[in-house]
Amino acid sequence: MQPSIKVIIPAYNEQDSIGHVLKDIPDHVQEVIVVSNASTDDTEVVASNAGATVLVEKNMGYGYACLKGLAYIAVQDQKPDIIVFLDGDYSDYPEQLDEIIAPILENDVDMVIGARDKRFRESGSMTLPQIFGNWLATILMRLFFCATFTDLGPFRAMKYKSLLALEMEDKTYGWTVEMQLKVLKKKMTYTEVPVKYRNRIGVSKVSGTVKGAIFAGVKILGWIFKYSFK
Repeated sequence: MQPSIKVIIPAYNEQDSIGHVLKDIPDHVQEVIVVSNASTDDTEVVASNAGATVLVEKNMGYGYACLKGLAYIAVQDQKPDIIVFLDGDYSDYPEQLDEIIAPILENDVDMVIGARDKRFRESGSMTLPQIFGNWLATILMRLFFCATFTDLGPFRAMKYKSLLALEMEDKTYGWTVEMQLKVLKKKMTYTEVPVKYRNRIGVSKVSGTVKGAIFAGVKILGWIFKYSFK
């Protein structure tokens, strides 16, 4: 029996990329939810025209957008089996979704991270702050929790019921690391799948700015130290 899969895509001013992202998502996905995070361009129009469910979250923040998507799903009669998170900038390869969910279907894993393997990354697709931040965060998780994560990649899948059990709360840059830390603390199963990664369309709202990189770094380290001494 085909599992029910829903995709949540946070998007802030991604009118030039969101259509490409939606076009490459496999047809068997039940619903794609684009959460426009206070976009001021035509992101919502393009996404709607491409067949996505479009929600609007006026509070700026990656976590705010993800939580908006989950709140929408929570009131639906039919709940999905798997939730996939994917960025709206076309840096990920949406057609790899089946590879991402395979460990859940085949090995009953709770969460799968699409790891942006250096072998498959386009030159310049990750900035130095991103590379260093991922390295530091995963090293600390290995040190404090004996984790095997190598990335905080945004392209990820999780069983819906397991995701609910995490009681996610971060509203901004700490969303991805919070999810991984809570999976570790709750002793859920996880794995990584190497994925391709290319230069995004447009300018990054986080790693593309000094302010964004600093705030993201502080948030990520804050979550790690919070759970390390809890």
